[in-house]
Amino acid sequence: MSKITSKDDSATLTDVQLDAYLARIGLDRPRALDLQSLKELHRAHLMAFTWEALDAFMNWPSGVSPQAAFTKMVDGRRGGWCYEMNGLFGAALSALGFSVTRLCGGVNRAILGDVAIGNHLGLRVDIDLPYLAEVGIGDAIVEPVPMMESQFSQRGLEFSITRSGDGWMRFNNHALGVARSMDFRPDHTDEKAIAAAHGWLMTDAGSPFTQALAVMRHTNDGYVALQNHSLRHVTNVSFSEKSITSADHLAEILETVFDLEIADPGRVWDRVCSIDRERAA
Repeated sequence: MSKITSKDDSATLTDVQLDAYLARIGLDRPRALDLQSLKELHRAHLMAFTWEALDAFMNWPSGVSPQAAFTKMVDGRRGGWCYEMNGLFGAALSALGFSVTRLCGGVNRAILGDVAIGNHLGLRVDIDLPYLAEVGIGDAIVEPVPMMESQFSQRGLEFSITRSGDGWMRFNNHALGVARSMDFRPDHTDEKAIAAAHGWLMTDAGSPFTQALAVMRHTNDGYVALQNHSLRHVTNVSFSEKSITSADHLAEILETVFDLEIADPGRVWDRVCSIDRERAA
């Protein structure tokens, strides 16, 4: 396994960056590197940052390094997708002293097969047990869970981890989850596969993220999800949906619901409408 260590400067944060990150998520440095601290950091990260794939949708520059994620998400007050959300979180945990391993995973591998491997960056954090720390799936868990077969509930939503063969394990999202599942092996790291998948997801017309606006954010009791014109609010007991009707409406939603500072949200709306016209043609 390739672990994140303080000697790998590109995969961790400096003291100054760590302080800025902690200020962004509203926490002080933990007194102990234990499970309770990991849970608090995990939840705070998700409540502070929005999951978003705007860069792929708008063909804006994007990288897979934690340093690039820090610049975008902390300095730029943006969100990120799995490569950035888990990348930044893993770098912060490493800087704090946690034992962190970047995993090469596959979202929806159950459907897509092995071609999915690399389309997700996962995190293993070793404390008393190896834990799956997962802030990179925008509508899934809010606290880390042991890397073992189990069924569990968080905020009233039901999840499970099962075995999928050949040493792979499968995290199964709740019934309303956008990503149905994510496969990982506790010892599988492959930065080249991650970089290759990132490049494809960023640029290829077959990528789901180049052809649809996707933004998600956790709430105390569930999450909100924006896909093109549709804004959904989901909890374990409710589901509501409304339409985005204009560029100004989209700008308001991005700012007030998702806490995103986008320089020209009108361009995002134009892209949404352009895709609608292409599909209707």
